[in-house]
Amino acid sequence: MSEWEHPARLEPDHQPLVANVIAESLSVILKSVLTAFLVLWLPHWGLYLFSLAQLLYTAVLVLCYVTYFKKLLGFPKSTKQETLPVSRMTDLLPNILRSKAFINWKEAKLTWSFFKQSFLKQILTEGERYVMTFLNVLNFGDQGIYDIVNNLGSLVARLIFQPIEESFYIFFAKVLEREKDATLQKQEDVAVAATVLESLLKLALLTGLTITVFGFAYSQLALDIYGGAMLSSGSGPVLLRSYCLYVLLLAINGVTECFTFAAMSKEQVDRYNFTMFALSFSFLVLSYLLTHWCGSVGFILANCFNMGIRITQSLCFIHRYYRESPYRPLAGLQLSPVLLGAFALSGGITAISEVFLCCEQGWLARLAHVAVGAFCLGATLGTVFLTETKLIHFLRTQLGVSRLTGKMT
Repeated sequence: MSEWEHPARLEPDHQPLVANVIAESLSVILKSVLTAFLVLWLPHWGLYLFSLAQLLYTAVLVLCYVTYFKKLLGFPKSTKQETLPVSRMTDLLPNILRSKAFINWKEAKLTWSFFKQSFLKQILTEGERYVMTFLNVLNFGDQGIYDIVNNLGSLVARLIFQPIEESFYIFFAKVLEREKDATLQKQEDVAVAATVLESLLKLALLTGLTITVFGFAYSQLALDIYGGAMLSSGSGPVLLRSYCLYVLLLAINGVTECFTFAAMSKEQVDRYNFTMFALSFSFLVLSYLLTHWCGSVGFILANCFNMGIRITQSLCFIHRYYRESPYRPLAGLQLSPVLLGAFALSGGITAISEVFLCCEQGWLARLAHVAVGAFCLGATLGTVFLTETKLIHFLRTQLGVSRLTGKMT
């Protein structure tokens, strides 16, 4: 039985994800509205208005999750309730049971493991901000430009890559069994997971390459439209171009880590956390050194180094996981020479177009530059459709399953 004959197997359980999306979206919208209102009407409050907006965001987020779990636990025959470790809302609150020990050491160890991983992840994702704040390696102007570029560049990761990573982490966790090698599991499940992982790697690689290739030639134009000459004439374009490369690594890392964390045993996760600790320290040191060497671009280069190490670790785990099986999901990172040539040609044409048409030649020249990019993008996507037929089949299958599920619900 092939994975394409039963596409419903590829559909993750989306109800918790939908609740998460709704909660996050509502919280962010209300936070943004309150921030805008306070900035316009009470600007003299200064930093207090941003603190109030953050408090509103947290309150709405907690309220949404409490409402979701209360509704979920309200159905005694719900199949969802059987999968939850609690049976009523009060179980989520701290309590002392006289019949049991004061501390549940099993849960305490699990909580400590989550805390360590969250702390290390915080250092790896926000470490450059701590370096900026405490070591004063950039002036406030450069910090502002870096924050703008970082926020613009991270939109792609938050809107595209993060939902894919969260959805398919659940899928891999359900299909694969922890503590077991690929040869000791159902080969049908192993084959499905390998095929999905290969397609996701290919999709992440193509998406990241597209952003990197075309982002290089259109970073200056995007910043000029967004913030004018203040952003497009300084270090902004170089920062955004570097961030486009970082987005490529983010895309690949998201897919590889979602599989790795779903398949790792507890001991392997602990070893990975220890590696992340060493990586966190080296990341902070490298951020400080590279920033002194090449300015704010050094932060992005340090992030690229960090992502490269994490991708290498995940690829090694995936290689070992499937080493004794006939499946090779890492083939998803290989592109045909024709497609690579299309990317290289598009990158060269758009770079030449930027030199002659952007951004001091007026709006007609800018529109011509955009038209050149649209033509190159269309040609590149056409090459993808012709060369990556397996990926196109996978995407069509997933879209068909999503539509069918939507109609059934």
